[in-house]
Amino acid sequence: MIKKKPTLEKLTPSFGSSLLVRQHGESADKNNAFWHFHPELELVYVNKGQGKTHIGNHLSYFNNSQLILIGANLPHNGFSDRLTANGTETIIQFKSDFLGDEFLNIPEMSNIVALFERAKKGIRFQIDTKKKIGLKIEKLLEHDGLKRVIKFLEILNYLAKTDDYTLLNADGFAFEAEAQESAKIGSVFKYIRENFERHIALDEIADIVSMTVPAFCRYFKKATGKTFTQVVNEYRVVHATKLLTEKSDMSIADVCYECGFNNFSHFNKVFNDITGKSASSYRKEIMRIIQ
Repeated sequence: MIKKKPTLEKLTPSFGSSLLVRQHGESADKNNAFWHFHPELELVYVNKGQGKTHIGNHLSYFNNSQLILIGANLPHNGFSDRLTANGTETIIQFKSDFLGDEFLNIPEMSNIVALFERAKKGIRFQIDTKKKIGLKIEKLLEHDGLKRVIKFLEILNYLAKTDDYTLLNADGFAFEAEAQESAKIGSVFKYIRENFERHIALDEIADIVSMTVPAFCRYFKKATGKTFTQVVNEYRVVHATKLLTEKSDMSIADVCYECGFNNFSHFNKVFNDITGKSASSYRKEIMRIIQ
């Protein structure tokens, strides 16, 4: 029985620094991506790459750059796909009070405080903001001491004022992990990630968290706002978008069965419900972008 819960990751900035700034390239071991949380907020910029985004209850596949702000204690996985990563990922991790409690209370910080509150649901910034801020994030590695803090505050100030963003868990579930309760969700998400390409019976998944099927269904719906079947289908559709993007020689029918669906018409319906377009339309749009 899997009893994997979101792991509390302990972060330690360099001596004399209140920010932890790291950069990963192609050589980073993507096998080490795991479901985890930490009290620090996390700003992530991927300048080029492909992979899955799993933050709270949000799941999607990205095929270009990515700029995301993750709130404190919001469980998430690593972002880059270990099979296709070909860019650089820069991460800034910091506590909301990294400049002290009183600093958060000054009027000039009100927009940034509101940004930190929005980040509890996860924020994805759009193209214009990525272009303006991405390079500034990468250049933080060139600075240290007070200059790094000042440059970072400039970044936060811009992100706090822009409306060029999407809340990743706006209509769904974003949870702060504490927790024994989050341990159950972490176990379920991990099991789904490892088994979505086949049928997962309700009694099978309920056994993972030592619950009866009715109790599990009630718990999961209350925790995530979705049924177990809805979440499994989301994983399958996200994997389908990956295959449609990367495997141009794979037929849509093959994609359907490769993702765990056993009925082609059902796959088409679910794909359209989740993405707002048919699988064939999705592939055509992606091909136009790539070409």
